[in-house]
Amino acid sequence: MYAEKAGMIIQEVKRAVIGKDDCIYKVMMAMLAGGHILLEDIPGVGKTTMALAFSKACALQQNRVQFTPDVLPSDITGFSIYRKETGIFEYRPGAAMCNLFLADEINRTSPKTQSALLEVMEEGHVTVDGITRDVPKPFMVIATQNPVGSAGTQMLPESQLDRFMICLSMGYPNVENEIAILKGRDSGNPISDILPIIRGEELLLMQKETEQVFIHDRIFTYMAELAAATRTHPMLELGLSPRGTLALAKMSKAAAFLNGRNYVTPADVVFIFKDVALHRIRLSSKARVSRVTADAVADSVLEQVDRPTPKRL
Repeated sequence: MYAEKAGMIIQEVKRAVIGKDDCIYKVMMAMLAGGHILLEDIPGVGKTTMALAFSKACALQQNRVQFTPDVLPSDITGFSIYRKETGIFEYRPGAAMCNLFLADEINRTSPKTQSALLEVMEEGHVTVDGITRDVPKPFMVIATQNPVGSAGTQMLPESQLDRFMICLSMGYPNVENEIAILKGRDSGNPISDILPIIRGEELLLMQKETEQVFIHDRIFTYMAELAAATRTHPMLELGLSPRGTLALAKMSKAAAFLNGRNYVTPADVVFIFKDVALHRIRLSSKARVSRVTADAVADSVLEQVDRPTPKRL
């Protein structure tokens, strides 16, 4: 039942985001896996539209912050203000107190403000003046960032990149899809027509059902071997972290769930491996001089690690 509802959410989002079916599918997977999503691309290709479409289709309370150099950490976590009439400090919630936090152009703000998201992304709570407060459930971050080197951008540190379950790039639409976008916008904003398919409570149930998907020991071994291969690869100086391996397992479960299965196959792991790994690995100086790409390194890792077959399971 819930797999069917996930499919309905995907179809609803497609009404607003045209020609990016693969990206929509993977964002839905990350939401089922309870992870955070980083959308990296040039401005104007629909990153924010996708995030808003998912928030409407899932009836999630969403807050959006346009990150600029003057955004402060307290804008994210909240702050305490002194109330003269009561003589006590009163907590004012920040933007992170919601179900879906849209961090627009996250790499245009200061590292101090970027770091304000570290605790809430990992632990699901914020700490202000020594008091810890839980954020609503479900909670997820969809962040967009411009390519490194764009005007006014600062690279996210590895510790923060590692907290995003997947990193996706949308890219330009082809001519046919761009025509469809023009026609769709000619009669208004398609986001306003998106209908809520589920509520936040149902998304939590979908996440719990996704957690129950079975992974065979041999596939666990396959994931660990893929991670180990990135850590010893001569073209990499930073391999996949244990958090990254956990993300690979969760995303593989979500892939199986969306395909109507209660077990993970090696194809699920391969399907999502690059989206989980590419933003976590770092090329060595040798690779950069040789103009080897992270995508090519990921392909070589998938080739060199033996993939389990049904007989071997």
